[in-house]
Amino acid sequence: MENLAQNHTSRREFMGQLGLLTAASFLPTTIFGAAKPHFEISLAEFSLAGSLFSGKLKNMDFPAKAKNDFGINAVEYVSMFWADKAKDQAYLNELKQRTTDLGVRNVLIMVDAEGDLGASDASLRQKAVENHYKWVDAAKFLGCHSIRVNMDGDGTPEEIMKAGVDGYGKLVEYGQKAGIGVIIENHITISTNPDWLVALLKQVNNPYAGCLPDFGNFIQREKPKAMTMEGFRDAKVIHEYDKYDGVKKLMPFAKGVSAKTHFFDENGACTDTDFDKMMPIVNKGLSKNFKGFVGIEYEGGFMKMMGAKENYLDEDAGIRATKALLEKARI
Repeated sequence: MENLAQNHTSRREFMGQLGLLTAASFLPTTIFGAAKPHFEISLAEFSLAGSLFSGKLKNMDFPAKAKNDFGINAVEYVSMFWADKAKDQAYLNELKQRTTDLGVRNVLIMVDAEGDLGASDASLRQKAVENHYKWVDAAKFLGCHSIRVNMDGDGTPEEIMKAGVDGYGKLVEYGQKAGIGVIIENHITISTNPDWLVALLKQVNNPYAGCLPDFGNFIQREKPKAMTMEGFRDAKVIHEYDKYDGVKKLMPFAKGVSAKTHFFDENGACTDTDFDKMMPIVNKGLSKNFKGFVGIEYEGGFMKMMGAKENYLDEDAGIRATKALLEKARI
């Protein structure tokens, strides 16, 4: 009887300990150690567009600026600041060595002005596809997870969709062979419609396809007559979509997120996007497709350079203000 009683007590103690362990698995990880943040913070190069366009900063020096001035260890490049260096192996070697020495992660390359992946003309569409190959190759060499592309074309939304499934789909297949994602940013024209973009991604149906939701790009405009600031400003607004609903719809396909900011109040809150409302949508929507980074894209410095009269912060101050909001959202 004594042995039976001892065994019963041992089983009871064991089950009690098991219950504690089971309960512990549902407690916040901060009780047992530091919780892993939902995402890491990267810096989009366009945040420093004013300095880059003016020549004060070079693309090669961007990673050091991110690390040394802002304490950011991950960068997102913009193709327009590379000039003709995408296939320059010596340039790529130096850039990769610099980021390795700095301990900076190359996250992605935002690619512009390489043609319309949804062009109705098959030869123009194929040319646009091939124009992007060099950026996929550069991204692979640098260790990026993706390139960001624009999705545009001519014709009705349905016609652009059909052509885009072909053109974008072919580029995604090229990226897949290299192990590089090809992700679409909601940007300027038809891709600012989140429902349209989701439908396109579902039709392409490839794990290397995806999107880069941008907080500030849910205003659909006519295609600009010129790819200039004036051209964008003068392009007629067709429709404005709800940014919070748009991000929610895009998050299942997102491999990254672009946290765009323009203005801040005296308490440091962004006045063009409510981060207290937006970031829970981002955190809740993270999926297996997400590659771990939310990028700072402060446009105020560029707007000031272009002569905007509004009270924008300078580039460095705007980047720091955006970083503070993202750091708050990581807790």
